[in-house]
Amino acid sequence: MTLIQDPFFYLVAVPAILIAGVSKGGFGGGLGVVAVPLLTLAVSPVQAAAVMLPILCFMDLFGVWAYRGKWDRANLRIMLPASIVGIVIGALLFRHLTAAHIRLIVGVIAVGFTLRYWLGASGRTPEPRSRSWLRGGFWSATAGFTSFVSHAGGPPVGVYLLPQRLDKTVYQATTVIFFITVNYVKLVPYTLLGQFTPGNLGTSLALLPLAFAGMALGIWLHHRVSERRFFQVCYVLLFLTGLKLLYDGLSSLV
Repeated sequence: MTLIQDPFFYLVAVPAILIAGVSKGGFGGGLGVVAVPLLTLAVSPVQAAAVMLPILCFMDLFGVWAYRGKWDRANLRIMLPASIVGIVIGALLFRHLTAAHIRLIVGVIAVGFTLRYWLGASGRTPEPRSRSWLRGGFWSATAGFTSFVSHAGGPPVGVYLLPQRLDKTVYQATTVIFFITVNYVKLVPYTLLGQFTPGNLGTSLALLPLAFAGMALGIWLHHRVSERRFFQVCYVLLFLTGLKLLYDGLSSLV
């Protein structure tokens, strides 16, 4: 079986996939966005996204079973059609985005998401917002696009859903259904674009046990442990990784 050979890749892949699994399992919010930025420290953003997609699809199946029947159907009716629009835009623009552009996109998302959390955490808790076709459509289309290019759909989804202050289990279940739809739709254009090489698929298969372990841990933690300490560590990691990607992307362009 063909695998990526670089030892440094696995050094960053192990924490990346565990964090993604824990996040998808329901502990740590949208911090699965850290996975591709970490992997891009070892491989190109395009290859990082290709390796992660089969792993994410596996995690989604596990998540649907764990949170079955608890999602917010009214929000999903707004979000899912718009996400497909974003995926189509991402597929059409994919060939025109260089590695530097993708690093910049992921870096901006990572840093912006972190700053939004840190700055918002110190303010007064606002009143819950209601569902909105306009806001939901915009942020879900954005999530479809960013998810296509870098599996970074979590932050835009959070921008829309978090202000509604849903029950944490309803929130997690809704994101699970959103992303299983988005990720399985993405399989088609990723295949057409030739992203699933034997090396990428072999590496994804080898890393699947980490996905299972991360998801199981996230589901267990979701029901038992405060998220505060996990957020603190992962947001620092996400911020530093985002800064590194911004530096690399800007350096390449300049």
